[in-house]
Amino acid sequence: MNKNLLKDLSARLKGELLFDDLSKAIYATDASVYRKLPIAVAYPKNTDDLKILLAFATKNKVGLIPRTAGTSLAGQCVGEGIVVDVSRHFTKIVGLDKDKKQVTVQPGVVRDELNQYLKPFGLFFGPNTSTSNRCMIGGMVGNNSSGTTSIQYGVTRDKVLSMQCVLSDGSDAYFSDISKEEFEKKKEGSSLEATIYRKLYEELSDPETQNKIHEEFPKPSIHRRNTGYAVDELLHNSIFGENEADFNLCKLLSGSEGTLAFTTEITLQLDDLPPPFAAMVATHYKTLEDCLTDVAPVMQHSLHLCEMMDKVILDCTKNNRAQLANRFFVEGDPAGILMLEVKANSKEDLERQLESLLKTIEVSGLSYANPILYGEDINKAIELRKAGLGLLGNMVGDKKAVACIEDTAVALEDLKDFIAEFSQIMKGYNQDAVYYAHAGAGELHLRPILNLKKSEDVVLFRSITTDVAKLTKKYNGSFSGEHGDGIVRAEFIPLMIGEANYELLKRVKAFFDPNLILNPGKIVEAYPMDESLRYEIDRKEPDVETVMDFSDSEGILKAAEKCNGSGDCRKSHHMNGGMCPSYQATKDEKDTTRARANALREFLTNSDKTNRFDHQELKSAFDLCLSCKACASECPSNVDVSALKAEFLYNYQEANGYSLRSKLFAHNTQLNAMGSKVAGITNWMYESKTVGGLLKKAVGVAPERSLPKVGSFNFKEHLKVNLAKRKEVSKRPVVLYIDEFVRYLDIQVGKDAIELLCRLGYDVELFYGESGRTYLSKGFLKQAKKLVAKNMENLKDILSSGTPIVGLEPSAILSFRDEYQRLHDDKAQLQKLSLQSFLIEEFLAGEIIKGHISASSFTEEKKTIKIHGHCHQKALSNQKVTFDILNLPKNYTVTIIPSGCCGMAGSFGYEKEHYEVSMQVGGLKLFPAVKKSSEDTLIAANGTSCRHQIKDGTKREAQHPVSILRQALIV
Repeated sequence: MNKNLLKDLSARLKGELLFDDLSKAIYATDASVYRKLPIAVAYPKNTDDLKILLAFATKNKVGLIPRTAGTSLAGQCVGEGIVVDVSRHFTKIVGLDKDKKQVTVQPGVVRDELNQYLKPFGLFFGPNTSTSNRCMIGGMVGNNSSGTTSIQYGVTRDKVLSMQCVLSDGSDAYFSDISKEEFEKKKEGSSLEATIYRKLYEELSDPETQNKIHEEFPKPSIHRRNTGYAVDELLHNSIFGENEADFNLCKLLSGSEGTLAFTTEITLQLDDLPPPFAAMVATHYKTLEDCLTDVAPVMQHSLHLCEMMDKVILDCTKNNRAQLANRFFVEGDPAGILMLEVKANSKEDLERQLESLLKTIEVSGLSYANPILYGEDINKAIELRKAGLGLLGNMVGDKKAVACIEDTAVALEDLKDFIAEFSQIMKGYNQDAVYYAHAGAGELHLRPILNLKKSEDVVLFRSITTDVAKLTKKYNGSFSGEHGDGIVRAEFIPLMIGEANYELLKRVKAFFDPNLILNPGKIVEAYPMDESLRYEIDRKEPDVETVMDFSDSEGILKAAEKCNGSGDCRKSHHMNGGMCPSYQATKDEKDTTRARANALREFLTNSDKTNRFDHQELKSAFDLCLSCKACASECPSNVDVSALKAEFLYNYQEANGYSLRSKLFAHNTQLNAMGSKVAGITNWMYESKTVGGLLKKAVGVAPERSLPKVGSFNFKEHLKVNLAKRKEVSKRPVVLYIDEFVRYLDIQVGKDAIELLCRLGYDVELFYGESGRTYLSKGFLKQAKKLVAKNMENLKDILSSGTPIVGLEPSAILSFRDEYQRLHDDKAQLQKLSLQSFLIEEFLAGEIIKGHISASSFTEEKKTIKIHGHCHQKALSNQKVTFDILNLPKNYTVTIIPSGCCGMAGSFGYEKEHYEVSMQVGGLKLFPAVKKSSEDTLIAANGTSCRHQIKDGTKREAQHPVSILRQALIV
């Protein structure tokens, strides 16, 4: 399209319109297998913007593709027109009517954030998808989402009371319950809304049409049904004589995938919060057949959850850092697990329900283990199940569990037979499918494992989908239960509901959207399901050389391709976890893990440059990445953007040069070593408003930042003195790693660690070495690799002895487990290094468990401590070890601040162009928690950057946990 037209459109919008290559690339995909490059991305600010976009689309014959979180699995959010992202500005909770238990929201309100708002009122919105911490109400309405709770609380369509919409001609329309008399009035006039009512009445009042709908649509008992437009739902009212209910077009708009109108406000019916007492039985099975056989009998109970996971999903969780701990209830190696939750208003009633359920399970006798979970353990199990969708993308290589037949729903009485025939189809294709199910609702997320880069598997993609569609039709089931038709299933709608009904749907679409501008190619006039795939079929794979070793993903391109678009990185700071801090601050899709992986995939695949990394667009995508590593553990697909960024920076700078500032930050250790020789003069210069200000200005450091003081100290002499003071040496030897931060910036922390370990009876020796963290963060990979080789050589004897190496700065010691593994060839030695390296908190916590350290060595004085954990600790270790060691003194009251990244991230927060975002990130959770703490509360933070950020952001001095523990020593 002519860019001048787009520029003119942009000038008329209150919101934003982007049509640069990066924006188009990151909006070309959603969580499906499809890729369609849009001509632009719009972020409308208000209803007027939507009307301007509709007029432009009509005049220029381009499609508008509505989008919220972009987590759709069927390709609903991709298209070649203008993607209209309402997630940035349409985010208000408009109003709550507590008495009616109703809430009105804009489409960009996140489901879980809505429920956080509603909780104090004793209310919640029931439909609950696996993406609930980032999916938005507009998307849930578009897909008619349901999720794990539908067996108790219904689907989204059941909850939508009214919708404020903008129709395709730019006119406003309000849809809600209307009586027969009101319906007649609605038909009057020449407006588009009147035409819609009139035409629908003409169509649906025909008895033959009604009969066709009843004959061909999925069984009414299947409440997860989203095949085509829900014209069957429009018959159940006084207008068409089936009952005395009012007529409501929201029934049709729910599940219409943005093809009929733009929605600006939605009013939802809420439910009372679920009963407070809950228990979950996790029944384990040796075969899938046994697992599915038990669904019907257990569903005779009033379950709040009946979910299934198979062995493929469970095996994926073994390799995910965040989910490994949530596997605690899994016994043996089950072929499948049913998660059965009961809830009650009293403990007595809960026990009665539980006893009855267990009796049914016992009578069945098909399960081999039935652990019972309570409290937080239930939430952990649910998180494991929720992560399943994303974890499927964590398969190494090009074969993936592909979404195409994953949304089938059949009546419960048909479930076992349906699965038996489905299994036969899969055997015919030599396929081991993935079974991941809302079993209690008769919906199975069945996925074949295919390589859609190969033409033979693309043929299978269509063949398998066709055969399963026919099987679903045989059982009068729904081919789209809750994930929608999108691109992948839309062309099968005629098969599922019959040609006559499909022609009716085409006419319905034309009533609402005569110019076919709203999300074209979805539901009717469908795009082919085996074209516009994410990857070019039978392509020659690009050869991308890297310094870092990405063989664990079969190369850096496939490391980026692991992102399946599930959008876990779009959760806000109101949710648990730290991914992704830059997105949480900016709310810009560009600043998500997903966007960075997608951008890298796009340019590495399609670049015509010798150096495929040499693109300004990639520099922009990675610019606000703080390398916090949250994605490495929280992303279900383990997309490690920190590693991708380091490799990108190296290659980009090799082509474009290394800036003076990057060189200064990368070689910061050498500068600190020199400055420490004249520490007094260096620190005076740093603190001087004039000299320090000029230094900051010269190298591009934010003027608001304080600069860290340098120093020098003889740690060996200090160790010698403290070893001599020991009363006894009763513990094993330990190597204390004096990294570059401790050596020149955090001297007191190093002294405290020596004193603590020696006084506790450990035989301490020191290892000096620069970790290479500054090189890694700035992409100086050649220097980092050389340093890794040097350290590996110097550590050879220590590794041979098996002596534990403990470190104080998480970003330094944890690089031994992480980046070092990608930068050295001796894998056996690297394995030893990984196993022998510990955060000092990990080491001390382990010694406490072994009984080598006890509370008797510490004060009984009362203190309150709040902990902020380092990002790398959260990603590569855990915060509990810090909690455990600080909780050792009897009267210490310790809590962990539920913070994400502090926002400093090494040099990132110093850089003037990043300062604002850095402080925004810190201000999300960390700063408020610290500021609310009383003056006598100790703030513990083990990261040097974290302590600096806390000082700059709150004026409070944070201490390393080792320093706090050393001060508590009485031995």
